[in-house]
Amino acid sequence: MSEIPNDDEPVTVLTEEQCWDLLTSEQVGRLVVVVDERPEIYPVNYAVRDRKVYFRSGEGSKLAELTVHPQAAFEVDHISEDNAWSVVVHGLAHILRHFSDVQAVDALGLTPWVPTPKYNYVELTATEITGRKFILVKH
Repeated sequence: MSEIPNDDEPVTVLTEEQCWDLLTSEQVGRLVVVVDERPEIYPVNYAVRDRKVYFRSGEGSKLAELTVHPQAAFEVDHISEDNAWSVVVHGLAHILRHFSDVQAVDALGLTPWVPTPKYNYVELTATEITGRKFILVKH
């Protein structure tokens, strides 16, 4: 597989820069954490700034687990008529505690989609980011 996307190849590996660019083009991803020794997946709306992923969370098992075990994975994908892509971020999450950090995330336009209390702001700092682009077969 090529490191540079090429429409002649059905699967291409994306560069780190391309992965971050694609993450900024979407709003919903999937957060993966381990809860009670079992992987759990949570859809979250998110924002990206300075190569970090931000989301809000209510109280519960997702937030509690991130407090105890900050390792997480985050995945975003997109499918169109003729191509698709997927980006996976592995990293460390921490809850933002300083008002100035929360204000900076609010300035990104990150607001909950579901009208439930989500007072906790979480920052995911990437330790690894990978992505792939797929050319889809037309039938």
